[in-house]
Amino acid sequence: MVEASYKQYILNFKQPSGTSRGVLKTKETWFIVLKSESKTGIGECGLFRGLSIDDRPDYEEKLKWTCNNIHLGLENLLHELNEFPSIQFGLETAFKSLKSQSPFEIYPSKFTQGDEGIPINGLIWMGSEVFMKQQIHDKIAAGFKCLKIKIGAIDFQTEISLLKSIRKQFSSKDIELRVDANGAFHPNEALEKLKILSDLDLHSIEQPIKQGQIEQMSKLCEETPLPIALDEELIGVFLVTEKQKLLQTISPQYIILKPSLVGGMKGSDEWIEVAEKNRIGWWITSALESNVGLNAIAQYTYTKRSSLPQGLGTGSLFTNNFESPLQVKNGTLQYDKSKAWEFKL
Repeated sequence: MVEASYKQYILNFKQPSGTSRGVLKTKETWFIVLKSESKTGIGECGLFRGLSIDDRPDYEEKLKWTCNNIHLGLENLLHELNEFPSIQFGLETAFKSLKSQSPFEIYPSKFTQGDEGIPINGLIWMGSEVFMKQQIHDKIAAGFKCLKIKIGAIDFQTEISLLKSIRKQFSSKDIELRVDANGAFHPNEALEKLKILSDLDLHSIEQPIKQGQIEQMSKLCEETPLPIALDEELIGVFLVTEKQKLLQTISPQYIILKPSLVGGMKGSDEWIEVAEKNRIGWWITSALESNVGLNAIAQYTYTKRSSLPQGLGTGSLFTNNFESPLQVKNGTLQYDKSKAWEFKL
């Protein structure tokens, strides 16, 4: 017999982190803990206030319902939780954790053995020009070959100057640059801005305009000189038929999968299958989970064997994250088996 409980946890940023949606100082998250005889399973429900489709007043009520009905089993619960992707992710992880030899090694592989790492991008947060330049310098010094730079919060010309300064020192063969607008551009100005950005030999831009503007995004993807990656656009699209329709209508160059926001590993698998059928590239990123959720996403990501740098470098952002074997080294996420987990709620 499986018993389930849940608990809230507030992650504190080491320093306020800027996005086009505002400055983040804390990140709310929730954990599901399963117990069966002497075994424990742990899963993180990475709710993202203001972004997650399941940012609803009845969120905790649904978590409570899930724990009270754990006897229904994973598949039935996942079906019932279709509109709560972060709970789906936490539940999937908790059940895998319960069945594993170790609660934190849910996809045993060369990654969890410490033999292979996962290439990741270095994340550059929005802020003053000086702050952003310092981050860029630090990431390059740390061995990153791919940088993801959040744009859209400060003056566009200042952002262009920053990108130009990187390109003066490093060609696209040396450093791959991705930018993430988080929907900051107006549809009427987006194409012109993409043309300016394309001169800087960038890999791609994430979500140039706000989600939900399907016709405008489709036209943009058709005309763009710079590959476009859909991110927020995927949130709240639950059925496989809806996923097929969205990708066939917009025809983006890439999609970006955040398991906490798109229904866990099962939801991510569905998106990947649809994307590959339509010759659309993809990569996976975390969504500011603790090391528990990041660990599950990283292990899952490794099994997909993508050659692209993934967005999994968020574990060091918080002052009160859980100690784990995850470490960033030379632009890769690695699993140091000599380090133990310290998980206490």
